[in-house]
Amino acid sequence: MCFVKHTRSRGRVKRVQVTFTEEQWSLIERLKGVMGSGDAEVVRNIVLSWLAEKSMVSSAVKGTGGGDRAT
Repeated sequence: MCFVKHTRSRGRVKRVQVTFTEEQWSLIERLKGVMGSGDAEVVRNIVLSWLAEKSMVSSAVKGTGGGDRAT
């Protein structure tokens, strides 16, 4: 993975390069239009959905971290 820091007017963002198998990418492409219109948007929304499912998003907002949950 490659992490690159960028500064934008909305704040700091990170870019991450990831690799998917053909089967994984096929699943991701089926979500276009449902979870976003572009590749990055769909992958970002999948990650955020997974974090929300694991209650990590609400834990982070509440300040409890959520990092100790089993995956």
